[in-house]
Amino acid sequence: MDLLFNLLPSGMPYWARVGLSGAICAVVLITFMALGPIAYVYAETKIAGFMQDRIGPKRVGPHGLLQTIADAIKLMFKEAIYPAGADTKLFILAPCLVVVGAFLSFVVLPFGSRLQAIDLNVGLFYVVAVSSVSTVGLIMAGWASNNKYALFGAMRSAAQIVSYEIPAVMVLLTVVTLVGSLSLQDIVRAQAGGLHHWFLFRYFPVMPAAMAIFFTAGLAECNRTPFDIPEAESELVAGFHTEYSGFFFAMFFLAEYTEMFVVSVVASVLFLGGWMAPLPVLQQLGPIGLGPLWLLAKAWFLVFVMMWLRWTLPRLRVDQLMYVAWKVLLPIALALVVAVGGLALWPPTARGFPWDRYVGWPLTAILFAYLISMIVAARRWSARRAREMAA
Repeated sequence: MDLLFNLLPSGMPYWARVGLSGAICAVVLITFMALGPIAYVYAETKIAGFMQDRIGPKRVGPHGLLQTIADAIKLMFKEAIYPAGADTKLFILAPCLVVVGAFLSFVVLPFGSRLQAIDLNVGLFYVVAVSSVSTVGLIMAGWASNNKYALFGAMRSAAQIVSYEIPAVMVLLTVVTLVGSLSLQDIVRAQAGGLHHWFLFRYFPVMPAAMAIFFTAGLAECNRTPFDIPEAESELVAGFHTEYSGFFFAMFFLAEYTEMFVVSVVASVLFLGGWMAPLPVLQQLGPIGLGPLWLLAKAWFLVFVMMWLRWTLPRLRVDQLMYVAWKVLLPIALALVVAVGGLALWPPTARGFPWDRYVGWPLTAILFAYLISMIVAARRWSARRAREMAA
Protein backbone atom coordinates (compact mmCIF):
# COMPACT_ATOMS: atom_id res chain seq x y z
CA MET A 1 0.00 0.00 0.00
CA ASP A 2 2.91 2.37 0.73
CA LEU A 3 4.27 1.67 -2.74
CA LEU A 4 0.96 2.52 -4.40
CA PHE A 5 0.67 5.62 -2.24
CA ASN A 6 4.08 6.83 -3.45
CA LEU A 7 3.29 6.05 -7.10
CA LEU A 8 0.13 8.19 -7.14
CA PRO A 9 0.48 11.85 -8.25
CA SER A 10 1.72 14.05 -5.43
CA GLY A 11 -0.77 16.75 -6.43
CA MET A 12 -3.70 14.64 -5.23
CA PRO A 13 -5.10 15.33 -1.74
CA TYR A 14 -3.68 13.13 1.00
CA TRP A 15 -7.05 11.55 1.80
CA ALA A 16 -7.63 10.74 -1.88
CA ARG A 17 -4.23 9.06 -2.23
CA VAL A 18 -4.81 6.98 0.90
CA GLY A 19 -8.34 6.00 -0.15
CA LEU A 20 -7.39 5.16 -3.74
CA SER A 21 -4.34 3.10 -2.75
CA GLY A 22 -6.41 1.24 -0.15
CA ALA A 23 -9.17 0.57 -2.67
CA ILE A 24 -6.70 -0.76 -5.24
CA CYS A 25 -5.13 -3.08 -2.63
CA ALA A 26 -8.57 -4.32 -1.58
CA VAL A 27 -9.64 -5.04 -5.17
CA VAL A 28 -6.38 -6.87 -5.92
CA LEU A 29 -6.61 -8.90 -2.71
CA ILE A 30 -10.27 -9.88 -3.25
CA THR A 31 -9.57 -10.79 -6.88
CA PHE A 32 -6.57 -12.88 -5.84
CA MET A 33 -8.57 -14.60 -3.08
CA ALA A 34 -11.40 -15.40 -5.48
CA LEU A 35 -9.46 -16.41 -8.58
CA GLY A 36 -6.75 -18.37 -6.73
CA PRO A 37 -8.92 -21.24 -5.44
CA ILE A 38 -10.91 -21.25 -8.70
CA ALA A 39 -7.68 -21.75 -10.63
CA TYR A 40 -6.56 -24.46 -8.18
CA VAL A 41 -9.80 -26.42 -8.52
CA TYR A 42 -9.72 -26.18 -12.32
CA ALA A 43 -6.07 -27.24 -12.37
CA GLU A 44 -6.76 -30.21 -10.10
CA THR A 45 -9.68 -31.42 -12.20
CA LYS A 46 -7.52 -31.25 -15.31
CA ILE A 47 -4.58 -32.96 -13.59
CA ALA A 48 -6.89 -35.65 -12.23
CA GLY A 49 -8.33 -36.19 -15.69
CA PHE A 50 -4.88 -36.49 -17.22
CA MET A 51 -3.67 -38.98 -14.60
CA GLN A 52 -6.84 -41.07 -14.92
CA ASP A 53 -6.72 -41.00 -18.74
CA ARG A 54 -9.88 -38.94 -19.18
CA ILE A 55 -10.68 -35.45 -20.45
CA GLY A 56 -11.87 -33.64 -17.33
CA PRO A 57 -14.19 -30.60 -17.44
CA LYS A 58 -14.87 -29.63 -21.03
CA ARG A 59 -18.41 -28.29 -21.50
CA VAL A 60 -18.78 -25.06 -19.48
CA GLY A 61 -16.70 -22.41 -21.20
CA PRO A 62 -13.74 -22.99 -23.52
CA HIS A 63 -11.97 -26.15 -22.35
CA GLY A 64 -14.11 -26.12 -19.21
CA LEU A 65 -12.56 -22.90 -17.87
CA LEU A 66 -15.88 -21.72 -16.42
CA GLN A 67 -16.81 -25.02 -14.76
CA THR A 68 -15.38 -24.06 -11.38
CA ILE A 69 -17.08 -20.64 -11.51
CA ALA A 70 -20.39 -22.36 -12.30
CA ASP A 71 -19.91 -24.72 -9.36
CA ALA A 72 -19.13 -21.78 -7.05
CA ILE A 73 -22.25 -19.88 -8.15
CA LYS A 74 -24.35 -23.02 -7.66
CA LEU A 75 -23.02 -23.49 -4.11
CA MET A 76 -23.67 -19.84 -3.27
CA PHE A 77 -27.37 -20.15 -4.12
CA LYS A 78 -28.03 -23.63 -2.74
CA GLU A 79 -30.09 -23.88 0.42
CA ALA A 80 -28.16 -24.42 3.66
CA ILE A 81 -29.76 -27.32 5.52
CA TYR A 82 -29.43 -27.56 9.30
CA PRO A 83 -29.58 -31.06 10.83
CA ALA A 84 -32.20 -31.81 13.47
CA GLY A 85 -30.75 -31.34 16.93
CA ALA A 86 -27.73 -29.38 15.67
CA ASP A 87 -26.32 -26.40 17.55
CA THR A 88 -27.16 -23.76 14.94
CA LYS A 89 -24.82 -21.06 16.24
CA LEU A 90 -21.77 -23.33 16.39
CA PHE A 91 -22.82 -24.95 13.10
CA ILE A 92 -22.62 -21.56 11.36
CA LEU A 93 -19.53 -20.35 13.23
CA ALA A 94 -17.40 -23.44 12.45
CA PRO A 95 -16.79 -22.84 8.71
CA CYS A 96 -16.17 -19.16 9.43
CA LEU A 97 -13.40 -20.07 11.89
CA VAL A 98 -11.84 -22.47 9.41
CA VAL A 99 -11.76 -19.83 6.66
CA VAL A 100 -10.41 -17.14 9.00
CA GLY A 101 -7.65 -19.47 10.21
CA ALA A 102 -6.67 -20.21 6.62
CA PHE A 103 -6.46 -16.54 5.57
CA LEU A 104 -4.81 -15.06 8.69
CA SER A 105 -1.39 -16.22 7.54
CA PHE A 106 -1.50 -13.87 4.53
CA VAL A 107 -0.77 -10.97 6.88
CA VAL A 108 2.93 -11.88 7.12
CA LEU A 109 3.59 -13.74 3.86
CA PRO A 110 6.33 -11.84 1.96
CA PHE A 111 5.51 -11.71 -1.75
CA GLY A 112 8.36 -9.29 -2.36
CA SER A 113 10.85 -7.07 -0.63
CA ARG A 114 8.20 -4.31 -0.53
CA LEU A 115 5.07 -6.40 -0.97
CA GLN A 116 4.03 -7.55 2.49
CA ALA A 117 1.23 -6.44 4.79
CA ILE A 118 3.49 -6.37 7.86
CA ASP A 119 6.94 -7.75 8.61
CA LEU A 120 6.63 -9.15 12.13
CA ASN A 121 9.84 -10.07 13.91
CA VAL A 122 8.01 -13.24 14.96
CA GLY A 123 6.35 -13.86 11.59
CA LEU A 124 7.10 -17.59 11.48
CA PHE A 125 5.73 -18.05 14.99
CA TYR A 126 2.61 -16.11 13.95
CA VAL A 127 2.01 -18.47 10.99
CA VAL A 128 2.29 -21.52 13.25
CA ALA A 129 -0.04 -19.96 15.83
CA VAL A 130 -2.86 -18.84 13.53
CA SER A 131 -2.84 -22.12 11.58
CA SER A 132 -4.20 -23.80 14.71
CA VAL A 133 -7.42 -21.75 14.59
CA SER A 134 -8.77 -24.01 11.86
CA THR A 135 -8.49 -27.03 14.16
CA VAL A 136 -10.98 -25.43 16.56
CA GLY A 137 -13.37 -24.88 13.66
CA LEU A 138 -13.14 -28.51 12.54
CA ILE A 139 -13.91 -29.85 16.03
CA MET A 140 -16.75 -27.34 16.33
CA ALA A 141 -18.19 -28.49 12.99
CA GLY A 142 -18.20 -32.13 14.00
CA TRP A 143 -19.67 -31.44 17.45
CA ALA A 144 -22.38 -29.04 16.26
CA SER A 145 -23.58 -31.39 13.48
CA ASN A 146 -25.18 -33.86 15.93
CA ASN A 147 -23.75 -36.68 13.83
CA LYS A 148 -21.42 -39.31 15.25
CA TYR A 149 -19.61 -39.80 11.95
CA ALA A 150 -18.96 -36.07 11.64
CA LEU A 151 -17.67 -36.05 15.22
CA PHE A 152 -15.37 -39.01 14.50
CA GLY A 153 -14.02 -37.18 11.46
CA ALA A 154 -13.46 -34.01 13.50
CA MET A 155 -11.56 -35.88 16.22
CA ARG A 156 -9.44 -37.68 13.64
CA SER A 157 -8.65 -34.36 11.99
CA ALA A 158 -7.66 -32.75 15.31
CA ALA A 159 -5.45 -35.70 16.26
CA GLN A 160 -3.81 -35.66 12.83
CA ILE A 161 -3.14 -31.92 12.75
CA VAL A 162 -1.77 -31.81 16.30
CA SER A 163 0.46 -34.83 15.65
CA TYR A 164 1.97 -33.50 12.44
CA GLU A 165 2.43 -29.97 13.75
CA ILE A 166 5.12 -31.24 16.14
CA PRO A 167 7.63 -32.50 13.51
CA ALA A 168 6.78 -29.50 11.32
CA VAL A 169 7.65 -27.04 14.10
CA MET A 170 10.80 -28.99 14.96
CA VAL A 171 11.90 -28.69 11.34
CA LEU A 172 11.22 -24.94 11.40
CA LEU A 173 13.82 -24.68 14.16
CA THR A 174 16.51 -25.75 11.69
CA VAL A 175 15.90 -22.68 9.52
CA VAL A 176 15.55 -20.36 12.52
CA THR A 177 18.85 -21.68 13.92
CA LEU A 178 20.69 -20.93 10.67
CA VAL A 179 19.15 -17.47 10.17
CA GLY A 180 18.87 -16.33 13.79
CA SER A 181 15.50 -14.67 13.20
CA LEU A 182 11.78 -15.51 13.02
CA SER A 183 11.10 -12.77 10.45
CA LEU A 184 10.11 -14.21 7.07
CA GLN A 185 11.86 -11.35 5.27
CA ASP A 186 15.11 -12.10 7.13
CA ILE A 187 14.80 -15.77 6.17
CA VAL A 188 14.39 -14.84 2.50
CA ARG A 189 17.32 -12.38 2.56
CA ALA A 190 19.54 -15.06 4.14
CA GLN A 191 19.11 -17.03 0.89
CA ALA A 192 20.11 -14.18 -1.43
CA GLY A 193 22.76 -14.77 -4.06
CA GLY A 194 21.24 -17.37 -6.35
CA LEU A 195 20.09 -20.96 -6.48
CA HIS A 196 23.05 -22.42 -4.61
CA HIS A 197 22.28 -20.23 -1.58
CA TRP A 198 18.74 -21.56 -1.11
CA PHE A 199 18.47 -23.65 2.03
CA LEU A 200 17.22 -26.63 0.03
CA PHE A 201 20.64 -26.89 -1.65
CA ARG A 202 22.78 -26.13 1.40
CA TYR A 203 24.05 -28.42 4.14
CA PHE A 204 23.21 -31.55 2.21
CA PRO A 205 21.41 -33.78 3.21
CA VAL A 206 20.12 -32.07 6.36
CA MET A 207 18.11 -29.27 4.77
CA PRO A 208 16.61 -31.37 1.92
CA ALA A 209 15.39 -33.82 4.56
CA ALA A 210 14.00 -30.90 6.57
CA MET A 211 11.99 -29.67 3.59
CA ALA A 212 10.69 -33.18 2.88
CA ILE A 213 9.45 -33.47 6.47
CA PHE A 214 7.86 -30.01 6.43
CA PHE A 215 6.12 -30.67 3.13
CA THR A 216 4.85 -34.06 4.34
CA ALA A 217 3.52 -32.50 7.55
CA GLY A 218 1.90 -29.75 5.46
CA LEU A 219 0.09 -32.39 3.41
CA ALA A 220 -1.26 -33.89 6.62
CA GLU A 221 -2.39 -30.52 7.98
CA CYS A 222 -4.24 -29.81 4.74
CA ASN A 223 -5.95 -33.23 4.88
CA ARG A 224 -4.52 -34.12 1.48
CA THR A 225 -3.90 -37.64 0.22
CA PRO A 226 -2.37 -39.86 1.55
CA PHE A 227 -3.33 -38.12 4.82
CA ASP A 228 -7.04 -37.57 4.10
CA ILE A 229 -8.34 -39.90 6.81
CA PRO A 230 -10.57 -37.12 8.33
CA GLU A 231 -12.48 -37.04 5.02
CA ALA A 232 -12.32 -40.78 4.32
CA GLU A 233 -15.66 -41.24 2.62
CA SER A 234 -15.19 -45.02 2.61
CA GLU A 235 -15.27 -44.99 6.42
CA LEU A 236 -16.91 -41.77 7.59
CA VAL A 237 -19.28 -40.76 4.78
CA ALA A 238 -17.54 -37.37 4.34
CA GLY A 239 -15.91 -36.61 7.68
CA PHE A 240 -16.44 -33.45 9.69
CA HIS A 241 -18.43 -31.67 6.94
CA THR A 242 -20.92 -34.50 6.34
CA GLU A 243 -23.93 -32.38 7.34
CA TYR A 244 -22.84 -29.20 5.56
CA SER A 245 -24.32 -28.05 2.26
CA GLY A 246 -24.41 -25.00 0.05
CA PHE A 247 -22.09 -22.13 0.79
CA PHE A 248 -21.04 -23.59 4.17
CA PHE A 249 -19.54 -26.59 2.37
CA ALA A 250 -17.90 -24.24 -0.13
CA MET A 251 -16.20 -22.45 2.78
CA PHE A 252 -14.54 -25.69 3.92
CA PHE A 253 -13.50 -26.32 0.33
CA LEU A 254 -12.08 -22.80 0.03
CA ALA A 255 -10.16 -23.17 3.28
CA GLU A 256 -8.53 -26.42 2.15
CA TYR A 257 -7.18 -24.94 -1.07
CA THR A 258 -6.11 -21.77 0.71
CA GLU A 259 -4.15 -23.83 3.25
CA MET A 260 -2.48 -25.68 0.39
CA PHE A 261 -1.28 -22.37 -1.02
CA VAL A 262 -0.16 -21.08 2.40
CA VAL A 263 1.85 -24.24 3.10
CA SER A 264 3.45 -23.99 -0.35
CA VAL A 265 4.35 -20.32 0.13
CA VAL A 266 5.86 -20.95 3.58
CA ALA A 267 7.87 -23.90 2.20
CA SER A 268 9.09 -21.67 -0.65
CA VAL A 269 10.10 -18.94 1.80
CA LEU A 270 11.93 -21.33 4.12
CA PHE A 271 13.74 -23.55 1.63
CA LEU A 272 13.40 -22.18 -1.93
CA GLY A 273 14.52 -18.60 -1.52
CA GLY A 274 11.06 -17.02 -1.28
CA TRP A 275 10.78 -14.14 -3.73
CA MET A 276 14.45 -14.48 -4.71
CA ALA A 277 15.21 -15.47 -8.31
CA PRO A 278 17.41 -18.48 -9.17
CA LEU A 279 19.83 -16.01 -10.75
CA PRO A 280 20.32 -12.50 -9.28
CA VAL A 281 20.26 -10.96 -12.77
CA LEU A 282 16.61 -12.07 -13.15
CA GLN A 283 15.47 -10.38 -9.95
CA GLN A 284 14.98 -6.69 -10.73
CA LEU A 285 12.35 -5.37 -13.12
CA GLY A 286 9.99 -2.49 -12.39
CA PRO A 287 9.36 -0.84 -9.01
CA ILE A 288 8.81 -4.11 -7.10
CA GLY A 289 10.82 -6.48 -9.29
CA LEU A 290 9.85 -10.00 -10.28
CA GLY A 291 9.80 -11.26 -6.69
CA PRO A 292 6.03 -11.90 -6.53
CA LEU A 293 6.14 -13.90 -9.76
CA TRP A 294 9.03 -16.04 -8.54
CA LEU A 295 7.28 -16.79 -5.26
CA LEU A 296 3.99 -17.62 -6.99
CA ALA A 297 5.80 -19.90 -9.45
CA LYS A 298 7.46 -21.84 -6.62
CA ALA A 299 4.22 -22.05 -4.63
CA TRP A 300 2.25 -23.20 -7.67
CA PHE A 301 4.82 -25.91 -8.35
CA LEU A 302 4.45 -27.24 -4.80
CA VAL A 303 0.65 -27.09 -5.13
CA PHE A 304 1.02 -29.15 -8.31
CA VAL A 305 3.08 -31.71 -6.37
CA MET A 306 0.27 -31.93 -3.79
CA MET A 307 -2.23 -32.60 -6.57
CA TRP A 308 0.15 -35.08 -8.18
CA LEU A 309 0.46 -37.04 -4.94
CA ARG A 310 -3.31 -37.08 -4.44
CA TRP A 311 -3.87 -39.02 -7.65
CA THR A 312 -0.81 -41.24 -7.19
CA LEU A 313 -0.69 -42.52 -3.59
CA PRO A 314 -3.26 -44.62 -1.73
CA ARG A 315 -4.81 -43.49 1.54
CA LEU A 316 -3.11 -44.48 4.79
CA ARG A 317 -4.95 -46.19 7.58
CA VAL A 318 -5.39 -44.14 10.73
CA ASP A 319 -2.88 -46.28 12.68
CA GLN A 320 -0.31 -45.96 9.88
CA LEU A 321 -0.88 -42.22 9.77
CA MET A 322 -0.12 -41.77 13.47
CA TYR A 323 2.82 -44.16 13.23
CA VAL A 324 4.44 -42.05 10.52
CA ALA A 325 4.03 -38.87 12.58
CA TRP A 326 5.32 -40.10 15.94
CA LYS A 327 7.81 -42.84 15.06
CA VAL A 328 9.19 -41.74 11.70
CA LEU A 329 8.99 -37.98 11.15
CA LEU A 330 9.45 -36.83 14.76
CA PRO A 331 12.70 -38.78 15.44
CA ILE A 332 14.16 -37.61 12.12
CA ALA A 333 13.15 -34.01 12.88
CA LEU A 334 14.87 -34.18 16.27
CA ALA A 335 18.01 -35.56 14.63
CA LEU A 336 17.95 -32.72 12.08
CA VAL A 337 17.66 -30.09 14.82
CA VAL A 338 20.72 -31.56 16.56
CA ALA A 339 22.63 -31.69 13.26
CA VAL A 340 21.83 -28.07 12.37
CA GLY A 341 22.77 -26.99 15.89
CA GLY A 342 26.16 -28.57 15.35
CA LEU A 343 26.53 -26.81 12.01
CA ALA A 344 25.67 -23.47 13.60
CA LEU A 345 28.46 -24.02 16.14
CA TRP A 346 30.95 -25.02 13.42
CA PRO A 347 34.14 -22.98 13.91
CA PRO A 348 34.65 -20.26 11.29
CA THR A 349 38.18 -21.51 10.59
CA ALA A 350 36.75 -24.84 9.43
CA ARG A 351 34.16 -23.49 7.01
CA GLY A 352 36.24 -24.67 4.09
CA PHE A 353 36.12 -28.26 5.38
CA PRO A 354 34.35 -30.53 2.81
CA TRP A 355 31.81 -31.74 5.34
CA ASP A 356 29.46 -32.89 2.55
CA ARG A 357 31.99 -35.56 1.66
CA TYR A 358 32.97 -36.72 5.14
CA VAL A 359 29.82 -35.98 7.13
CA GLY A 360 26.93 -35.41 4.74
CA TRP A 361 26.99 -38.67 2.84
CA PRO A 362 27.39 -40.90 5.94
CA LEU A 363 24.53 -38.98 7.54
CA THR A 364 22.47 -39.51 4.38
CA ALA A 365 23.14 -43.24 4.54
CA ILE A 366 22.11 -43.32 8.20
CA LEU A 367 18.87 -41.44 7.50
CA PHE A 368 17.95 -43.67 4.57
CA ALA A 369 18.77 -46.79 6.60
CA TYR A 370 16.55 -45.47 9.38
CA LEU A 371 13.71 -44.78 6.95
CA ILE A 372 13.99 -48.25 5.43
CA SER A 373 14.04 -49.87 8.87
CA MET A 374 10.94 -47.89 9.88
CA ILE A 375 9.12 -48.95 6.70
CA VAL A 376 10.04 -52.60 7.26
CA ALA A 377 8.99 -52.38 10.91
CA ALA A 378 5.69 -50.76 9.93
CA ARG A 379 4.95 -53.50 7.40
CA ARG A 380 5.74 -56.22 9.93
CA TRP A 381 3.60 -54.52 12.55
CA SER A 382 0.71 -54.18 10.10
CA ALA A 383 0.97 -57.86 9.12
CA ARG A 384 1.00 -58.95 12.75
CA ARG A 385 -1.96 -56.70 13.51
CA ALA A 386 -3.88 -58.17 10.56
CA ARG A 387 -3.18 -61.71 11.77
CA GLU A 388 -4.36 -60.82 15.27
CA MET A 389 -7.58 -59.31 13.96
CA ALA A 390 -8.21 -62.30 11.70
CA ALA A 391 -7.74 -64.66 14.65
